[in-house]
Amino acid sequence: MSDSETVPAATAGTTPAAAAAQTAGSAPAAGGNSPEVIGSAVALPKEALEIASGYAFSGPALDLGALLWDARCLPDVQIRIPLPMLNRHALVAGATGTGKTKTLQLVAEQLSAQGVPVFLADIKGDVSGISAPGVPNDKVQGRAADVHQEWVATGFPSEFYALGGTGHGIPVRATITSFGPVLLSKVLQLNQTQEQSLGLIFHYADQKGLELVDLKDLRAVVTFLTSDEGKAELKGIGGLSTATAGVILRSLTAFEAQGMSPFFGEPEFDTGELLRVAGDGRGVVSVLELPEVQDKPQLFSTFLMWLLADLFHDLPEVGDSEKPKLVFFFDEAHLLFNDASKAFLDSITQTVRLIRSKGVGVFFVTQTPKDVPADVLGQLGNRVQHALRAFTPDDQKALKATVKTFPNSPYDLEEVLTGLGTGEAVITVLSEKGAPTPVAVTRLRAPESLMGPVDAGALDAAVKGSSLYGRYAQAVDRESAYEKLTVAEAARASAAAGQSASREPAAPGAASAPAKGRGKAPKEDASVVEQVVGSGMFKSLARSVGTQIGREITRSLFGTARRKR
Repeated sequence: MSDSETVPAATAGTTPAAAAAQTAGSAPAAGGNSPEVIGSAVALPKEALEIASGYAFSGPALDLGALLWDARCLPDVQIRIPLPMLNRHALVAGATGTGKTKTLQLVAEQLSAQGVPVFLADIKGDVSGISAPGVPNDKVQGRAADVHQEWVATGFPSEFYALGGTGHGIPVRATITSFGPVLLSKVLQLNQTQEQSLGLIFHYADQKGLELVDLKDLRAVVTFLTSDEGKAELKGIGGLSTATAGVILRSLTAFEAQGMSPFFGEPEFDTGELLRVAGDGRGVVSVLELPEVQDKPQLFSTFLMWLLADLFHDLPEVGDSEKPKLVFFFDEAHLLFNDASKAFLDSITQTVRLIRSKGVGVFFVTQTPKDVPADVLGQLGNRVQHALRAFTPDDQKALKATVKTFPNSPYDLEEVLTGLGTGEAVITVLSEKGAPTPVAVTRLRAPESLMGPVDAGALDAAVKGSSLYGRYAQAVDRESAYEKLTVAEAARASAAAGQSASREPAAPGAASAPAKGRGKAPKEDASVVEQVVGSGMFKSLARSVGTQIGREITRSLFGTARRKR
């Protein structure tokens, strides 16, 4: 390049694709004059200086790595993300094996060090090492030297969770009521009509005080509403067809057969636990261990959305702040969007857009940007793109689509993205002023914690030694819809038996007192049934359906129930 000059000799080489990166058109330095010297460099290329000026933040920031330019690593040009911009959301993408997980680990470590709590979904079971110091070796030390990183083996304060206690971790459960009809419909793969019917069922249960704690509670309510006694209950607001109820019941049965019951119940997990800070001021890294449910992708992706939606509705507005309250890493994000309805996608988009003002940043992690809907992608301000492979025509299409999602640049990004090595990425973030930074090909730093899983024994010890273990470990099955409806059914059966007996001729010599008692039985039974599933309360509900149904069913973006803490 004509404008390039000598760079320091103690730099490492990079891939031929990175050498093709050019920064013509990048944002110029403040005042229009590019500096000639950065750090200890004798001189840097003009384009590299322009990139450097785009990442020269004055406030607190996370250090991602060093610029790769003209087949060299320039460690004096550090690529960074301003800490206040971490609630503007991000995308980490790249093919399998390109280093996405280590990027998450690197970012999580630095967030924790600056007092920001982090949530990580550990799909493959290799993120638990963040709790233990890393192991120095030639590869780590070589990477640290390349990017001028002062690498120190460090473990970070961590809590380990598992969905329903399946696997190693403190059990994370949600009640059916809290999970809501929209997210549950996504898990059960119901269509729009069936989802609306499920919403009516939830609404009825809310009004009648029938707590939907676990799956058997929901099944009991659906069964009642299709029984002779319950069919009339929903007629005022459209009713519940037998066919739709049958689909819902079959879906619930299949769901349970796959071993899903433990994920729903009590004690319900308080998402406020994810906002904790350790005694030394570092943010706690909450790791949700998911290897045991890898074959249930729809479940864990939807459960992650429940966690995010619950946080959204419980946290107060904070606007722009010096640092996020929480950064939430949403791994395998494409699973959330697969086969999603437009209403569901609209809800995700709105949640992502609004949760920023509550101090929560979301990192979507997937293979290509096209896995994330355009409306959601439009809400993301930061971008770390690892290498992509282009072995098939579909891969080529994905590569071209990815290139189109970057800001205008003279780079040959198709060549760059297919030539990046492991632990290298194309990066653009938001500056402290909220403007996009120049696109920078970057050699990333090495995580300081263990790059791999911790020993299973150490993990179990950490889980059982947690102050949260006693609060959530033991499942509780209290009285809820199933028990109440069972009592009501027994009362109805008793009343029917009593009425049948009253029609039988009295036995000779029968005393009058028992006969009097027998007369009271139907009245006592009616009061129990009325209290639990009687239609008297429902008449007023039907009259006020215009105001009540909207408040109850759409009490949150996903129909999730707000909780008082």
